[in-house]
Amino acid sequence: MMGFRSFATFCERKYVSSLCLSTLGLEMMSTGRAYDVAIFHLARRRGNTFIIIPTVTNPLLVSSSFSTFSTASRTHPVDNTHFDSVDDAFASFNRMLRMHPRPSVVQFNQVLTSIVKFKQYATVVPLCKQMESLGIKPDACTLNIFINCCCRLSHLRFGFCILGKMFKLGLQPTTVTFNTLINGLCIGDQLLQAVRLSDQMVESGCKPDVFTYTTIVNGLCKIGKTDVALKLLQKMKDRGLEPDVVTYSAIIDSLCKDKLITDAFNLFSQMKNKGILPNCFTYNSLIQGVCNHGKWKEAIRLWNEMVAMNIIPNVVTFNILVDALCKEGLVSDTEGVVDTMIQRGEQPDIITYSTLMDGYCLRGEMDEANKVFV
Repeated sequence: MMGFRSFATFCERKYVSSLCLSTLGLEMMSTGRAYDVAIFHLARRRGNTFIIIPTVTNPLLVSSSFSTFSTASRTHPVDNTHFDSVDDAFASFNRMLRMHPRPSVVQFNQVLTSIVKFKQYATVVPLCKQMESLGIKPDACTLNIFINCCCRLSHLRFGFCILGKMFKLGLQPTTVTFNTLINGLCIGDQLLQAVRLSDQMVESGCKPDVFTYTTIVNGLCKIGKTDVALKLLQKMKDRGLEPDVVTYSAIIDSLCKDKLITDAFNLFSQMKNKGILPNCFTYNSLIQGVCNHGKWKEAIRLWNEMVAMNIIPNVVTFNILVDALCKEGLVSDTEGVVDTMIQRGEQPDIITYSTLMDGYCLRGEMDEANKVFV
């Protein structure tokens, strides 16, 4: 049970709900206790902060405090893929536990996946343990779901413990397994480990895919390792994988931030020559890059090109233009940009207004700045 050691414990404070990923192993929790954890966590998510958890002596019985989760779900056939709320998904999980014979692990996985879609990651933890305690053996998909929840909860170490459990059970990790862990490593700024894990994937019989490399490339770019990201881009191509718009855009954005505008445009051209269409993020990065160099005309050219390609500018695009105009001392011209922004259905945000106020203040036009504030 190495994968569950030190995984979860229930806070004993009567009115303060918390799923603590800390000292006690889930294997030390009774099935009823694990069930209580899930119910308490859901109660908190629903806003019932001061709810007292009933003791569940039989985990196969639905807790009375949640017996009204879904009346419709008790009268209609089970659909484990579409739920209107996390309550419905939880009710379906409980109903499946009471079935004889019980549904397959595949159907349980479908419910767990639905709960994950509602971002109830901590709730999935005790449910997975409850399944196992009732003899429902996890498959690779179950453990992938579990690993994903660990990573989402920033408990990457436990995610790797579950990977070890997967090997122990004789289950073959999939590309999804490794991608989930790699994404967790990148989020935690452990890029070196992420690169190493991508190499270990091959040794384990899994081939890195576009998502694998794009995740690492994005992580490298966020910490300013553009040169390493470019090498990984080439490695990706050497392995017969075609980078997508997300991969290219991440590096283009990083090059622009490094003030390597020429390199950014060269990569932009390579991307388009391969038939990969840029998106709004790609153009925002380039527009920001040329604006930082005072190339206002180039920014307008990119704007026109973007619109001609039916790529809809977002609030970030407009804010970049407003900021550039203000820095050029052309505050009066920002009115036209803001008008266009509103006409296109994008509402100015706090950044838009703050930029305008700064622009007027720099010109000493305090009355105009006050009008923006009002």
